[in-house]
Amino acid sequence: MTAIRRSTLDEIRTFHARMMAAASNAVDERLERIFEAVPREAFLGPGPWQIKAGRRYLETPSADPAFLYQNVLVALDAAKGINNGEPFLHAAWLGAAAPAAGETVVHVGAGTGYYTALLSMLVLPNGQVHAYEVEADLVARAIENLRPFEGVEVIQGDATTLPLPPADLIYVNAGVVAPPVRWLDALKPGARLIFPWQPTDRVGLALLVTRTAAGHAVRPLMRATFIPCIGASDATACRKMPSVPDAAAVRSIRLTRDGAPDETAVAIYDDVWFSRAEA
Repeated sequence: MTAIRRSTLDEIRTFHARMMAAASNAVDERLERIFEAVPREAFLGPGPWQIKAGRRYLETPSADPAFLYQNVLVALDAAKGINNGEPFLHAAWLGAAAPAAGETVVHVGAGTGYYTALLSMLVLPNGQVHAYEVEADLVARAIENLRPFEGVEVIQGDATTLPLPPADLIYVNAGVVAPPVRWLDALKPGARLIFPWQPTDRVGLALLVTRTAAGHAVRPLMRATFIPCIGASDATACRKMPSVPDAAAVRSIRLTRDGAPDETAVAIYDDVWFSRAEA
């Protein structure tokens, strides 16, 4: 019987990168190279690691980084439920949001910086990433982890209240009941906002928002659930909650200052409302 050779870590990482490129559904050939070039383990601290399985965390049998090259959540702070997110989901988001060379990205909920690093490489050359994180210990780790990457600034604080630079892409890794107006205002013409919309316990949906001449167009992408975004997760601010079918039918976000909600509204908040009508 022929002995089976165990794959090397380089081979595992290379195949993982191929999977991520396929999962992105994008034609950007850089994605595979970048997923291969940025080692996930460099951002997660020393192993063994805690991997989320259902509602539990399981410890990897050893500190072999091969365990990280699966579609798994890895704990950054298990007590608070803060994880490094699923690679397949982020590959799909990166494919949909399409960060490009020279763009300015705002990353909300940067954790220890793994997906920040990927974003920074996708906006080379001359791009910038402003990474916001509220947890002080994660900020310290992110600053250290991201030292080798160009054009990255890590900011400790609440991105729902701090000023944001004019952005080509806002990439949000925390569950949002409704996006703050300051995020929508920070989008340049043609810019994108991608975030997990979580207005109710039953709705968890990734939305891609694009600022157009007519307003803010929305494309629902996939199911997505994150820990709540501090400053943007108060469900009591919702004056009309969407059903699951209505949430999937959203096609635009409107600002209340520009006009009161009409019969197309599927979710209504003080400052914004979600409409089934195209922007």
